[in-house]
Amino acid sequence: MATLQHVCSAPLVRAVRSRAALSLSSSAATSTSAPVKRAPAVDSRVLLGMSEQELQKLATDFGQQSYRGKQLHHLLYKTKAKEIQDFSHLPQTFRDGLRETGWSVGRSPVHRVVAAADGTMKILIMLEDSRLIETVGIPVDDEKGPYRLTACVSSQVGCPLRCSFCATGKGGYSRNLMPHEIVEQVLAIEELFNHRVTNVVFMGMGEPMLNLKSVLEAHRCLNKDIQIGQRMITISTVGVPNTIRTLASHKLQSTLAISLHAPNQKLRERIIPSAKAYPLDAIMKDCQEYFHETGRRVSFEYTLLAGVNDGVEHAGELAEMLHSYGRGYHVNLIPFNPIDGSEYRRPYKKAVLAFAAALESRKITVSVRQTRGLDASAACGQLRNEFQKKPLLEPSITGPQHSPV
Repeated sequence: MATLQHVCSAPLVRAVRSRAALSLSSSAATSTSAPVKRAPAVDSRVLLGMSEQELQKLATDFGQQSYRGKQLHHLLYKTKAKEIQDFSHLPQTFRDGLRETGWSVGRSPVHRVVAAADGTMKILIMLEDSRLIETVGIPVDDEKGPYRLTACVSSQVGCPLRCSFCATGKGGYSRNLMPHEIVEQVLAIEELFNHRVTNVVFMGMGEPMLNLKSVLEAHRCLNKDIQIGQRMITISTVGVPNTIRTLASHKLQSTLAISLHAPNQKLRERIIPSAKAYPLDAIMKDCQEYFHETGRRVSFEYTLLAGVNDGVEHAGELAEMLHSYGRGYHVNLIPFNPIDGSEYRRPYKKAVLAFAAALESRKITVSVRQTRGLDASAACGQLRNEFQKKPLLEPSITGPQHSPV
């Protein structure tokens, strides 16, 4: 083994440095003038998130043939091995070399699973620093089409934007997630449901645009390695200055969803404090540019808050605003999902239908999001846990707990 380490140490250092340089270059390419909080330095010795080409290079750096990298790729993304000792198809010397030089798969344990009556599952994943993140699996099995399994993934531990109607912001903010911490959420959902994830939405805890570098790296892995089509992936944002243009430059075929929630700047600032730094007019101009760059229609999310933004007059104002910036927009209405200590109320169904009808009468395509996972606190805007600011000092359990609601 000493001989192996001696032979591999120099190439391995070069590989690690090469990957770090690539990461730095990618960071520079996606940097903006916005005050984006970056993810912690990614551990270059985490296997999850690496491409097949990178894994082949890693194998040859360890004195192995390149096809061992293909085997590694299969073990990570098909077999979904969680520990290097589970790489039974690899030579023992290769496995030992990976462990002894500090490599890990990058999978975290499931801390708890909460099940809703409608089949939705919320998973709490315990990260390496003992912080918890929430991800949601949403199954859809009806007569309208094939079975779908959507993974609603988090991009941060908590969220710094503190939107007034969202539980995540009320729990505080700890840090950005690293790319493998995003990817592993999808793998955890697949294992829980014993089914392939067909859709991914970046609508869990956090603001994806404040962690754009990690989100883009995770997006690449989800698309290329786990093989989820780009058009089956949605990136949602409240809006962070300059980042929509940066995202547009990557020309992804994924959906950009803007959390709008108000038809004018004054009301939007009341609901979303961060809106002061990114006026509605600026967001809409960036959305226009995004469409021209990518050819992809922008979707707008609008949470309906009873007596605040759910009136027919608000719908008329929203339609007028959208029409002033072009055609073909889609509005996704989300009736507010109750959270503890909130000043807001869920609107009556009659008000939701009236709002939708007012948009449709003005030639705006509209849909009403079906509430899923409400009884498991897994519905839109409800993700929050008590460990966002403080990590668990001592794990209270040794394995995942299932808590049917």
